[in-house]
Amino acid sequence: MPIRYLLFDLDETLYPRNAGVMQQISRQIRRYIVETLGVSAEEADTLARRYHRDYGTSLQGLLANHHIDPDRYLNFVHTLTLDALGPDPALDSLLASLPVEKVIFTNADRAHAERVLQRLGIRRHFSRIIDVVAVDYVSKPNLPAYTTCLRLLDASADECVMIEDSGRNLQPAAALGMVTVLVDGSPDDRADYHIDAILELGPVIDAICAGGACE
Repeated sequence: MPIRYLLFDLDETLYPRNAGVMQQISRQIRRYIVETLGVSAEEADTLARRYHRDYGTSLQGLLANHHIDPDRYLNFVHTLTLDALGPDPALDSLLASLPVEKVIFTNADRAHAERVLQRLGIRRHFSRIIDVVAVDYVSKPNLPAYTTCLRLLDASADECVMIEDSGRNLQPAAALGMVTVLVDGSPDDRADYHIDAILELGPVIDAICAGGACE
């Protein structure tokens, strides 16, 4: 099938890890656990790590074990500063050159995604944002997140390329039949392609689209 969609993860895929955004989110997750569950900081750290290991994200573990309000959680953990992010002309040019419809597929909520895209100056390139709310609060790497994303796009897996900084999150995409690209990580046999930074994506998409394989 022709490639119809490029599915981009958001955080630490479209900007580098050293921006510190995920570190802020990690601190906010632990604060939320302390304040909501009434546990110590040490216990909150243990829970966050355990839930990330066992459920893929802290949100998924909290929903399974504590029946929290997911919207309050998402608002709380994404209350942070994005001062380290700014317009990225090179990324803007890269995205403009890619000949396939581009979609954000993120474990964050839409409000956070909108803020990040606006800060980077690249919002115009993405036709849709599929956030964790849109996939019924099921986080990557849990398989229903991917199947719901495909349903929302009315697409089959082999019509999609998924671009992610997490090999763990690419594994279900690959199992479904998506082409996978790992960004800013060590080479991983769960990914079809590996690049060190998002700005290296152009030649990969050219290779995928060679011979008219992209709509």
